[in-house]
Amino acid sequence: MTDRFFEDFKAGDTFTTGGVTITESMILDFALVYDPQPFHIDVTAAKAGPFGGLISSGFQTLALGFRQVLDLGVLKGGSMGSPGLDELRWTRPVRPGDTLRVKGEVVETRPSSSKTDRGTVRIKYAFVTQADETVLTMSCIHILKRRPS
Repeated sequence: MTDRFFEDFKAGDTFTTGGVTITESMILDFALVYDPQPFHIDVTAAKAGPFGGLISSGFQTLALGFRQVLDLGVLKGGSMGSPGLDELRWTRPVRPGDTLRVKGEVVETRPSSSKTDRGTVRIKYAFVTQADETVLTMSCIHILKRRPS
């Protein structure tokens, strides 16, 4: 995908990423370092736990999905970071063997009134499995460079 700048985004634009399949070893490796709760790190304990089996950390789901957005190139060239996420929700567990992809919809664009070299783009994200089940939703404000003249 070619570089994209603030002007390249319009409310209603949509995109869908490719997928990434989550393996048991990916779940264990991530959780042992970043989120060592029994339902993420212990297969036996997870079976008896609240989810009936091993599940991915929500933070891992977020990171893997956002990597898919970056790999698609949606923010390539223009990204200047983000002031944060809103309305982050984990709606279903992600299990070994699930393949995640991300659907995005631009809901708002606004040029900066104080810094003319940039604008903000709000994108509503839904992370979905191979069965099109939503596992994570969020809204993110991206700061993007204006197109060079």
